[in-house]
Amino acid sequence: MTSDTFKKLLPCLLLLMPTLAFAEDTPFDAASTVWIMVSAILVLIMFIPGLALFYGGMVRAKNVLSIFSQFFAIAGVAGILWIAFVYSFVTDTTNMSEGVLNLNSFVGGFDKAFLLGITDQTLIAGVPEFVLCIFGLTFAMITPCIAVGGFAERMKFGAVVLFGALWLILVYGPLAHMVWGGPGAIMHNWGVLDFAGGTAVHINSGVAALVGALILGKRHGWPTTPMPPHNLVYTMIGAALLWAGWFSFNVGSALSANTTAGLVLMTTMIATCGGIVGWMVIEKIMTKHVTSLGLASGVIAGLVGITPAAAYVGALGAIAIGFITSVCCFFAVTGLKRKFGFDDALDVFALHGIGGMVGAILTGIFCIPALGGYVENVNVGQQLIAQIAGILLTVVYCGFFTWLIFKIIDKTIGLRASNEQEQIGLDISNHNERAYN
Repeated sequence: MTSDTFKKLLPCLLLLMPTLAFAEDTPFDAASTVWIMVSAILVLIMFIPGLALFYGGMVRAKNVLSIFSQFFAIAGVAGILWIAFVYSFVTDTTNMSEGVLNLNSFVGGFDKAFLLGITDQTLIAGVPEFVLCIFGLTFAMITPCIAVGGFAERMKFGAVVLFGALWLILVYGPLAHMVWGGPGAIMHNWGVLDFAGGTAVHINSGVAALVGALILGKRHGWPTTPMPPHNLVYTMIGAALLWAGWFSFNVGSALSANTTAGLVLMTTMIATCGGIVGWMVIEKIMTKHVTSLGLASGVIAGLVGITPAAAYVGALGAIAIGFITSVCCFFAVTGLKRKFGFDDALDVFALHGIGGMVGAILTGIFCIPALGGYVENVNVGQQLIAQIAGILLTVVYCGFFTWLIFKIIDKTIGLRASNEQEQIGLDISNHNERAYN
């Protein structure tokens, strides 16, 4: 694919962008449709059981079922809300045009509420819109659940589910629109490069995790009481499922079985390898040991770092992004929460928040052709300003509305489990079940 062809196709790579002027007679594309359907299924697998195992292994044995239960509950609620109106918030482009800033630059309208007007014959680039809608739903399911790891082991079940619902409506939907809404969306107008969710998914969930951890406070006994992972085998299995599923997360975002999908497959794989090696090297230097949890964390760091860059960089950029992001995440995991005293239980902000920020910034550097990138005629300084602006908008928007959501929940049904419930464990106190009998 020539650089000119890539430039012409570049807008088509953005996830869930219904504003593209596809011809009405675009023929049904069976190969792309099958790939996106498979991608939706694989993202669901990377969510449950992948992310659930990754988190479940890191919490204490008395709370592992609570993680799975929270994930299933949020998934169910998110699915209904997505179809009802959040999908419309993300994809409706009414009153939007290139370079124009208005309310719809931040959030879409209700034109696609309950998928009214969409039929099995409605195609976007040859793919049924129903298929694209469900692919986008899997992103909407997993993103609030990533944030849950920041305040794991101490929040009431009902509060977690209500958080997932309100956060999807007020935070994820609008931010996804700002990134992927097409011409007129604010980050599109700024020229932010975010292929598959560095801002809307990872920085967004990382900031939400941090805000939640700060508002709920520390787990009882933290940091003086040891709280080691109860089953690192679960965590390693979860990391492996996340790695495999992330190909559908990133490669599926090409929305087609095309040459760009091949590029994204390569960069996603190589960046993950860079993430593993980066964590392995820095952990050996700093602690004299290479741990299984560290290797699993390196996988996640590399994947998070490459997510915004996957279609814009080459092999050199992918390796560098994975390696650098992993090293930055290592120092965030080992230093941030101890230094500032917040209990981010599963290091969500350190891995997803910091990792997403580093990946977004490095995207603006390694996208240039001189470093093997695929974005022509880019000014690195201007692109870095755009990337940083996208990060700041995500942090401020997510931070404020997540704080507001937590305050509303706290004043209504309450946020935190009681001391007794936390001591017993959420599996028993919330669900009357034990993971191990």
